[in-house]
Amino acid sequence: MRNQPRWTLPAAVAAAALAATAAAALPAHARPADAPAGDGPAAAHAAPVPAPAAAPADWPTYLITVRRGLDPGTVARSYGITPVHVYRHALNGFAAPLSPDQVAALQGTPLVESVEEDGPASGAGATA
Repeated sequence: MRNQPRWTLPAAVAAAALAATAAAALPAHARPADAPAGDGPAAAHAAPVPAPAAAPADWPTYLITVRRGLDPGTVARSYGITPVHVYRHALNGFAAPLSPDQVAALQGTPLVESVEEDGPASGAGATA
C-alpha cells in the first residue's frame, strides 16, 4: 500500500505550470529576490500593490477566494492585506476589509477566483 501520491508526468507538469504562473503573478515585493520579473502573460496581469495600511472602519469586508493549491494567507500578505479570517476547508480564501484599490488589484490577478462583498446569508428556503 502506498502512502504517498503517485505523480504522473501530466500532473507534475500541471503543478509546475501553476506554481510558475502563481509566482509570476505575485507583486514584485512578494517574489523571491532571485526570481525574474518576467514579461510573460502572467506578468501582464500583475497589478500594482497598494501600500499596507490599517483598514478604516468604513471599508467594507470582502470574501476573497484564491485558486486551489495557493495559501490564502500568503496571497493576502503579498497584497498588504491583514485577513480577519482565513478559510481552508469550505473554500480556499480569506475575509478582510479592503480599500477600493485593493479590490481592483485582487480582481485583476489570476491568483484570485472571486472577490465578493460580505453580507447577510441565509440557507435555502429560510426566511429572514
